[in-house]
Amino acid sequence: MTRAPSLMPFLSVTAGIATFSTMDALMKSASIEAGVYNALLFRAGIGTSLMIPVWLLAKGRWPAVAVLRVHALRSAVVAAMALLFFWGLVRLPMAEGMALSFISPLVALYLAAVLLGETIRSRAILASLLGLAGVAVIAAARFGEGGGFGEAGPGILAVLLSAVFYAWNLILQRQQAQIARPVDVALFQNVFIGLILVFAAPWFAIVPSALALRDVTGAAVLAAIALMLLSWGYARAEAQALVPLEYTAFIWAALMGWLWFDEAVTPATVAGTVLIVIGCWIATREKAPAVPAASLPPAP
Repeated sequence: MTRAPSLMPFLSVTAGIATFSTMDALMKSASIEAGVYNALLFRAGIGTSLMIPVWLLAKGRWPAVAVLRVHALRSAVVAAMALLFFWGLVRLPMAEGMALSFISPLVALYLAAVLLGETIRSRAILASLLGLAGVAVIAAARFGEGGGFGEAGPGILAVLLSAVFYAWNLILQRQQAQIARPVDVALFQNVFIGLILVFAAPWFAIVPSALALRDVTGAAVLAAIALMLLSWGYARAEAQALVPLEYTAFIWAALMGWLWFDEAVTPATVAGTVLIVIGCWIATREKAPAVPAASLPPAP
């Protein structure tokens, strides 16, 4: 008798996405107050301080060099992704920013072709066109604000560039989850992101206000929890089965944007999101063979 797949990885990833969406709201608030760079820098520092005792209690052991390389690579990708995403999110409603970021699974198809040697099918091209149409619908609704796209234009571009890094992150997430415990992922991602960002501290770092520190501290706690939930889930189920759960983030982002910033969800945002999600569904409805961890390319 075939054993039914466990629901726990799916519940864990769904909870992780909801937790990340709440963290996004806190980070948007902190970024408005203290700037994106400082919000991310202090979040990494606070996150590291919180995770070190947890890691020691969990009898953490120093990773092998090859594993550290994966931690460092994914952290660099996440740092670039986060800087672009939160910079854009300050200039856009949360639901809109999240909707635009949904093109990342489509971008992941092309990155998989480059990084894993996978063949791009004709349905992926159709899916990409639908995804681009969804982006165009969302962007077109912004055209004419303050002349052209107004402040939303750079925000849209930043979120779309962030989605490219997020697509790469999706590929690395499965590789990392297979070689490291959730507590290791949460600790070393904070450590490496902090090390990457601290080099710019002499030029950009400031001491955040009490309000910003409150939000950053909350974001650091939620980010650590979300990382462990996602890592636990991705270690126990295939990425192709879990990635569609990413779309639940739109619901959480819309809710958090409404609660925190009194943001309304426009019909154009919903219509664009539907087109992007349909495109992603078309691209991923045919299951590809799972790629064993040993066959993944080593991190540089």
